[in-house]
Amino acid sequence: MSAELRNIAIIAHVDHGKTTLVDQLFRQSGTFRDNQRVEERAMDSNDLEKERGITILAKPTSIEWEGLRINIVDTPGHADFGAEVERILSMVDGVILLVDSAEGAMPQTKFVTGKALALGLKPIVVVNKIDRPDGRPEEVLDEVFDLFVNLGANDEQLDFPTLYASGRNGYASEDIEAREGNLTPMFELIRDHVPAPGLDVDAPFSFLATLLDRDNFMGRVLTGRVQSGTIKVNDPIRAIDMDGKVIETGRASKLLSFRGLDRVPVEEARAGDIIALAGLEKATVANTIADPSVSEPIAAQPIDPPTLAMRFAVNDSPFAGREGDKVTSRLIRDRLLREAETNVAIRVTESADKDSFEVAGRGELQLGVVIETMRREGFELGISRPRVLLREENGQRTEPYEAVVIDVDDEFSGTVVEKMQRRKAELTEMRPSGPGKTRLGFLAPSRGLIGYHGEFLSDTRGTGIMNRLFDSYGPYKGPIEGRQNGVLISNCTGEAVGYALNALEDRGILFVSPQEKVYEGMVIGENAKPDDLEVNPLKSKQLTNFRSTGKDDAIRLTPPKKMTLEQAIAYIDDDEMVEVTPATIRLRKALLDPHERKKAKRKADAA
Repeated sequence: MSAELRNIAIIAHVDHGKTTLVDQLFRQSGTFRDNQRVEERAMDSNDLEKERGITILAKPTSIEWEGLRINIVDTPGHADFGAEVERILSMVDGVILLVDSAEGAMPQTKFVTGKALALGLKPIVVVNKIDRPDGRPEEVLDEVFDLFVNLGANDEQLDFPTLYASGRNGYASEDIEAREGNLTPMFELIRDHVPAPGLDVDAPFSFLATLLDRDNFMGRVLTGRVQSGTIKVNDPIRAIDMDGKVIETGRASKLLSFRGLDRVPVEEARAGDIIALAGLEKATVANTIADPSVSEPIAAQPIDPPTLAMRFAVNDSPFAGREGDKVTSRLIRDRLLREAETNVAIRVTESADKDSFEVAGRGELQLGVVIETMRREGFELGISRPRVLLREENGQRTEPYEAVVIDVDDEFSGTVVEKMQRRKAELTEMRPSGPGKTRLGFLAPSRGLIGYHGEFLSDTRGTGIMNRLFDSYGPYKGPIEGRQNGVLISNCTGEAVGYALNALEDRGILFVSPQEKVYEGMVIGENAKPDDLEVNPLKSKQLTNFRSTGKDDAIRLTPPKKMTLEQAIAYIDDDEMVEVTPATIRLRKALLDPHERKKAKRKADAA
């Protein structure tokens, strides 16, 4: 048993400052030199993580402080990446729960903390951003205690130590009034409160794979914690699935340990160490990698099922292949299967025509990240409207429900409640959350929330904050009203003309600018009326040899509405798609030919 080792995870809601706190732990432990140039939020290394300011991938790291090695895992705070959280918590012996001193315990705090308490981990509570002018640390601490009680924490877990900190300014203290200092109290608390891994070094080697990634030189690299025994480079190993069946045998060709932000090759690893291991070709997440004498698999955490699916299709628009270099179904299939291999929360099913794939995941954000990653790699795709995955339970149709917490200015609360109730949501909580602010809690079918976020931001003038979390499957709520307005559809292919767009402005909101390339069946705007309308955005002014009595007015167009990938996916209807390329996001009808669309509508009406 290694007494100088501690394995901890930092868990928190999105944007409560955990990645910033890890940066400060690096600096104050001496992992970074004082003069070393390091990017801010060093743990968010993925481009999308940096842009969105969220953690998507769980990442282990390691720091040394006064002879103590602390392995830290920075986990995703968003429920869409929950599969990462569930697996990562099985590698650690304690958790630091970070809560914002103003926002308090939020839905994702509840999600990750529930997972940690169920595993019997003892939490350290850190009230972060203590220097916020709107901070309310004492109330927040009461909220955390109530949350632990509701999640079924035992007496030992309820007797948690507390620190008040500012991750950005790099101090922590047991004193609620402290506004300076360093993180020594946090290092000491980790040493004294988190148990050392009580694992058997003399037993045969066993290791549970919790993360999987690929390396061009080493092949499959499995990350996890050594549960028992010792392993050296080139030792024989085998992979066992959850039922005890042997998947493959091989040798540990490479062992890597985490030192700061780097993976460093090592010759040996012992029980309790978090390592990355290469040498196997088929082993995957939740498999046990062990000495050939071991036949019993290590129990793995079950992963919550996917609740949402989208269709990824080959781009068949007239502009296909102009902006991306990966357009064939074979390339899309290989890339999606590779994603499903390393991301166990995603499930890929091939359609009968082999030209599209249904990709199921935990939510819009998770699937949006997959699409965004693929378009940056040069893929062109057609993406359908998301649909929720329904279930049959005891002869009844059920659907996924989400717990929704909304913080909104008092003046907008009536509008939000009305809109949510139209989407079949039930109001579960309504209370003041600060001067002029109201906190609303709802239990809502996931179906009703698809596409609502943009409307919510408009209704609250951009000031509302919405947090969602998968709650459970419940009774099917029947039809839910969708988008109220129809769309403007281009009836020809070419470059949009300013004169034509100027005439179309009275019809609704435009999505395209003059000189932008459009094609037949492409959605170029939103109609002010409920029906779809086919229009000609290429029409130019007829020139004659008659002199006009009045001078032509200069055309002044309103800037078009440009949508992000998530907004576009949330906006489209069932008969529409989003065309995604490395350079452009376009909205289009699934059937580009107007006659085909009319035929399909007649068939749907008859059915």
